[in-house]
Amino acid sequence: MIRAILMLGFWAIALPIAALITVPWALITGNVKPLYRIGMWGALTGVRLAGVKVKMIGRENLDPRATYIFMANHASNIDPPLLLPIIPGRSSVMARHELFNYPILGRAMRIASLVPVNRGNREAGIAAVRAAEQVVHQGIHMTIFVEGGRSFDGKLLPFKKGPFYLAETCQVPVVPVTIAGTHYVMPKGRFAVKGGEVVVTFHNPIPTSDFGTRDELMEKVRSVINSALPLQYQS
Repeated sequence: MIRAILMLGFWAIALPIAALITVPWALITGNVKPLYRIGMWGALTGVRLAGVKVKMIGRENLDPRATYIFMANHASNIDPPLLLPIIPGRSSVMARHELFNYPILGRAMRIASLVPVNRGNREAGIAAVRAAEQVVHQGIHMTIFVEGGRSFDGKLLPFKKGPFYLAETCQVPVVPVTIAGTHYVMPKGRFAVKGGEVVVTFHNPIPTSDFGTRDELMEKVRSVINSALPLQYQS
């Protein structure tokens, strides 16, 4: 419980203060890099304060000049603030549309080109994919948790089809990402955070020439993500 309070307390104090400086700067200059960098630094610092260590595998194999769609598994609320800061370059994500209604947070999310999504509305989901397509065409990565929600047991849930439609439309490489360990440090349904190591594996990009059909691409990504999970969580 103390670890979670440290993490959330840091975010509650540091991020609004940083936003008061970087959001006006982004509005005036149109430069979102300081906002993004401070946001990512704050997110990862909070995770580390909670006693979570991050080990990265394969990130060095990514081309820093390329634009990717990162597709990751999702077992914990701690996944986004842990993963996004270690993705090379700037990445957007799909976030719950309700978050965009908060004055400072919502404004910052829009400036940072995050994409609102309403998971319970099919038409809104289609609109989110189209908005994500525009973001990718700007040269900004998209990071998507392809299960659409968190797994209770650490095993992969069925994948959503939208991310694969996005990849097919944008024709940019897909990078499967396996997050192993967050189901232990902060499983779904628990507020407390346990200290421990999380291993994030960036698998080799799947080039557009290897996509095949949308279903074939989905099976490739699922197989690759599953392969780096601990044996007890593989399906």
